[in-house]
Amino acid sequence: MNTISVRQAMLADLDALTLLFDEYRQFQRQRSDLTAARLFLQERFDHGESVIFVCHDGASPVGFAQLYPIYSSVTLSQVFVQNDLFVHESGRRKGVASRLLSALESYAWSLGSVRITLNVARDNASAQELYEKQGWKQDKQFFMYHRFPQD
Repeated sequence: MNTISVRQAMLADLDALTLLFDEYRQFQRQRSDLTAARLFLQERFDHGESVIFVCHDGASPVGFAQLYPIYSSVTLSQVFVQNDLFVHESGRRKGVASRLLSALESYAWSLGSVRITLNVARDNASAQELYEKQGWKQDKQFFMYHRFPQD
């Protein structure tokens, strides 16, 4: 019996999301900081600045994905940035990431979004394979650049 389910997260999910989000940040080579992780997520909820989807295996939260809305001046349309996607070790190889991607795509398309954009580490071959299998296309037109404050 398949017990995997995905839904849009609510403020009541904050405790479970905080743990997953902190693990995600550690996966991204950041130090653990549950207080800061909780505050960051709380602020996103409070200000409606992101949409979070949570995946459960039965009653256990095993993954999440977070979308941030932005706008495209060229297409005069809403776009989403899928900035975070994480699956706890206990949820891997169960289709959790695929279900999270499907949920966020359905959400974005239902709002008339013209695109969802994401970044993936060059050395994260398994994530790249998943995205391509789900129909995501690597950008061939643009390079991404970043500018950081001076040290």
